[in-house]
Amino acid sequence: MSDNRAHIDEKYQWDLTTVFATDELWEAEMAELSAELDRAKAFAGHLLDSSQSLLEITEAELELSRRLEKAYVYASMKNDQDTTVAKYQEFQAKATALYAKFSETFSFYEPEFMALSDDTYKAFVAEAPELSKYAHFFEKIFAHKAHVLSQAEEELLAGASEIFGAAAETFEILDNADIVFPVVKNEVGEEVVLTHGNFISLMESKNRDVRKSAYEAMYSVYEQYQHTYAKTLQTNVKGHNFDARVHKFSSARESALSANFIPESVYETLVDAVNKHLPLLQRYMKLRQEVLGLDDLKMYDVYTPLSETDMSFTYDQALEKAEKVLSVFGKDYSDRVHRAFTERWIDVQVNKGKRSGAYSGGSYDTNAFMLLNWQDTLDNLFTLVHETGHSLHSTFTRENQPYVYGDYSIFLAEIASTTNENILTETLLKEVEDNKDRFAILNHYLDGFKGTIFRQTQFAEFEHAIHKDDQDGVVLTSEYLNNLYADLNEKYYGLAKEDNHFIQYEWARIPHFYYNYYVFQYATGFAAASYLAERIVHGSPEDKEAYLNYLKAGNSDYPLNVIAKAGVDMTSSDYLDAAFKVFEERLTELEDLVARGVHL
Repeated sequence: MSDNRAHIDEKYQWDLTTVFATDELWEAEMAELSAELDRAKAFAGHLLDSSQSLLEITEAELELSRRLEKAYVYASMKNDQDTTVAKYQEFQAKATALYAKFSETFSFYEPEFMALSDDTYKAFVAEAPELSKYAHFFEKIFAHKAHVLSQAEEELLAGASEIFGAAAETFEILDNADIVFPVVKNEVGEEVVLTHGNFISLMESKNRDVRKSAYEAMYSVYEQYQHTYAKTLQTNVKGHNFDARVHKFSSARESALSANFIPESVYETLVDAVNKHLPLLQRYMKLRQEVLGLDDLKMYDVYTPLSETDMSFTYDQALEKAEKVLSVFGKDYSDRVHRAFTERWIDVQVNKGKRSGAYSGGSYDTNAFMLLNWQDTLDNLFTLVHETGHSLHSTFTRENQPYVYGDYSIFLAEIASTTNENILTETLLKEVEDNKDRFAILNHYLDGFKGTIFRQTQFAEFEHAIHKDDQDGVVLTSEYLNNLYADLNEKYYGLAKEDNHFIQYEWARIPHFYYNYYVFQYATGFAAASYLAERIVHGSPEDKEAYLNYLKAGNSDYPLNVIAKAGVDMTSSDYLDAAFKVFEERLTELEDLVARGVHL
């Protein structure tokens, strides 16, 4: 078991005293915010009394939101660094409760704002010109006018939000707390209890028996509980479809994408482009079969790395490498990377009770902190540049936009992080001299592309099919879900469903199917990033400038317009075709290395 935090050198811990110097100051701010929210209840019914009233209430809401965000971030990050500390569990619960109080206090805002006519709005702006700085903020609310119900109806739906969220919560509890997986043997022959945490590392094992037994053990449990998982997923889908219908959207997809003003054609373009390029994925599967020396490739063989070489980086070596690679963006970007790496924005080491995985966080008034769980691997070097991409995006946005536009949509978030990853790949391939290391880098890239563009689009196809079929009155039984998933999986990988019995249950363990049309953005983001990385490394200073302007734009414009400024038209398939071109070039290069016996 990893040590507790007390043993970790301070320079490897994030410095949350820059957010609140003491816990007592945080508690004082929470009490003050709660009191101010009580006072803000008096705003209800008065938003449109006058231009001054609209300005004052809008600014009060934004100011309270800004302070609440900072308080929430402190509590959640304190909790994430060691989830076993009761005090910070309580802090997080209090911050979450205060967010609910904030939402309730200002639930009047949108319905009241919707009563504003164009003429009155223009008159208000003429009277109070300060309102014009919120023009895009107001425009986005107006854009949803056709889909906002009366205040009483919206309050009713807001009050039922916990009920609508219950299917996803039931899935979480069933999947993370109640389900018990069998004991399997790991690579060194020890018996270990299978968990979500060790499943991937077992699937990456070089020993095929280990992969097969972990895979069959995992999916036999999902087979056993398939009817319960089908019911939670069906209920969740019904919730999405109900919400879309009452808000006068034609489908759950239109409703979900409209939040970021993304036309459905972007989704369709992605699915069409990926389907057109499925032969590339199947070509990669054939190469995988050859390298692994197998008569037949099974679904439990698709995750194990093909490379025998484990490239290794200590954390300090990784910082040095990342700074060097990211210097391609120029001095402004590099200066901020250096600050992130030297001013304790990063919580580096694994410790007892620490939240797993990695993320970039923070709020408008804090550093763009990062949480890591460092291991000395190539994968972790990629994680570092990925999270740094998010943190620099946040930093540039917050420095260049007022709070009202000081964030960015999820649709754009993955582009900044994966552009960094693509630039790292490009740099490593340029520098590497050893063919075995080259093989490892190419394999890492192709697996990342497979897992992000192909796999997430497969998920997106499945997600849209189940929403559409439920809307058409089809009952989402486990049998229906199993058949749909097995057919899709065969279409993508070219591996017969009859030979891969257990893959039909994979849908049951994917939490993203509860996220309401979220996954496709991983794929569009990765493809756009691949396209942009190429332009940044090989393009002109203007290309870099355009990219930095995208990082600075935040929510000051619609997402598609923001990314168009960086040079990507996401309504066209050009950026996707360009990404597949890079995939094919690197696949061909890996095939050449295999033909020359580099993997042997």
